[in-house]
Amino acid sequence: MAAGGLPAILGLAEQADFISLLAGRLTVDCPNAPLKARSLVAGMLAGADDIDGTGILRTGGTPKVMGGVRAPSTLGTFLRSFTHGHVLQLGAVNRKLLEHLAPVVPGLFGADPLITVDLDDTIRELHGYRKQGVAYGYNKVKGLNAILAVVSSDSCPPVITGAGLRRGNVKSGDHAAWHATRSITLARTVRPGTQILGRADSAFCTCETIHAFADHGCWFSVTIPAWPTVTAAISGIDEQAWTPIRYPHAVIEPETGELISDAEVAETPFTAFVSHPKDEQVSCRLVVRRVKRLNPAGQDPLVESYRYHAFITNSDLDTVEADRRHRDHAIVEQVIAELKAGPLAHLPSGRFTANAAWLACAVIAFNLSRAAAHAAGMSTARMPTITRRLIMIPARIAHRARRRYLHMPRRWPWATQFTRLWTTATAVGPPLALAS
Repeated sequence: MAAGGLPAILGLAEQADFISLLAGRLTVDCPNAPLKARSLVAGMLAGADDIDGTGILRTGGTPKVMGGVRAPSTLGTFLRSFTHGHVLQLGAVNRKLLEHLAPVVPGLFGADPLITVDLDDTIRELHGYRKQGVAYGYNKVKGLNAILAVVSSDSCPPVITGAGLRRGNVKSGDHAAWHATRSITLARTVRPGTQILGRADSAFCTCETIHAFADHGCWFSVTIPAWPTVTAAISGIDEQAWTPIRYPHAVIEPETGELISDAEVAETPFTAFVSHPKDEQVSCRLVVRRVKRLNPAGQDPLVESYRYHAFITNSDLDTVEADRRHRDHAIVEQVIAELKAGPLAHLPSGRFTANAAWLACAVIAFNLSRAAAHAAGMSTARMPTITRRLIMIPARIAHRARRRYLHMPRRWPWATQFTRLWTTATAVGPPLALAS
């Protein structure tokens, strides 16, 4: 079989009661729904990026090892039987699965004093008009919009706590507060008492999203558009208040030790959403980063001109640290890139809810691969790397004394990491010696 490492990751899922969670929550009107959902997730872990691709589970001896494998046509019919409510049930299974994986893989959520919840969305480009919900989005690309909520920390790469598929022309911040609230609840369950910082870009700067963080006692750090109140506040910052920060191309003056940088930060008190009723307005800090323009066309090079990037926050971090933490929001782009390079390379159905279910399964597969990477001691590895090193291991099935064995390559370069994963997944110790 080509995917010799797949039983280890599915074993890790069983340690977290994956099938039991599916059986207890998924009510889709389809026979053996938990096994079919498991087949979809397993196919994605093995590299499938469309429904036909899940046929990899039926090759070689994989069905003997996995059990409950279904044909791609059956899985396509299964996806088309989903409703919006069933997709939400898969989302609940994902959150509960992460909660159960936390004690099985202790490093999954780190041990840092600060956990971040990042919100972002992306357009999955599609062609033609036969797919439900397809429209031109914010980047003028035709497709469907996926919103993601991820949780991470300094020592813990991100896991996806929530996702949702939306029509292509939806506003980015639509229902973002709903996803933020569920992510906060999960983060507090797995890391009680830890400070939470919510981050997002300007498309998510709405009163509802900010209150979703603030009303739950969390810090927020959200980019704010160039509203007139923001422009006025930036104009009022004293020139002496700007502090240089370490930015690309920043250097230290050898004689004085002074940091010379094209980027500087400053802050000023600010009240956001002044057009809302008094009890909905938010008193916070406006942190501004400015970067010198490189001689804009038609401007005197002796006159300095800046680009300003502002965000609002209620944290007690100092200005420079608050700006650094806010820039780290870009980590969510890594998650989006991994999904688009893997199971989200396509949205395979013409039915909207089927594609939403596909996204929900892709999120579960992503989180299982992340848990497997932690268990194997490869916490920074990305999903394609995990597939190549820990899943797509050539193996030969053998039978002895009514037991089934997997003979794997003796000189597999990542045999040590796979052994760690196997030990965690089975909870019975390392596998038998790898054989040629």
